Amino acid sequence: MPRFHPVDIHVGVRLRQRRNLVGLSQNKLSDSVGLTFQQIQKYERGANRISSSRLYEFAMVLNVPVSYFFDEMPSNVPSGRPVSGRGREGFGEVGSPFKQEKDPLIRRETLELVRAYNKIEEERVRDSIFATVKALGESGHAKLLAGRRKR
Repeated sequence: MPRFHPVDIHVGVRLRQRRNLVGLSQNKLSDSVGLTFQQIQKYERGANRISSSRLYEFAMVLNVPVSYFFDEMPSNVPSGRPVSGRGREGFGEVGSPFKQEKDPLIRRETLELVRAYNKIEEERVRDSIFATVKALGESGHAKLLAGRRKR
């Protein structure tokens, strides 16, 4: 049974998040760095470890610093042991720090919203939309908290 290291899984998840956010397919990303799309799939699953030079190439293509791939790593990951490839939930094993289905940054809806927002050229319009969405989110959160207090 294959074993995947939690850091490799995290880096792969971040690679997939950024690739989706900028709207690149696995084929386009693989072409840009001279790989097959199957290799990208293995990297994104954490099945294959990404070398430092390859990580640098991905960072250049995806327009992020190399450190991006290590951002938001759960505190228990660096000391983690490899997790089994079987019975995985999302990208990680049940009980691992990787419960990706709950991560709103991975949801297609979030990615499409960010892409659409970034396509808006008029800064005033973007600022207005941002303020509106933020206010709606805070309003919904306030109502949720108020509902909990009534119980």
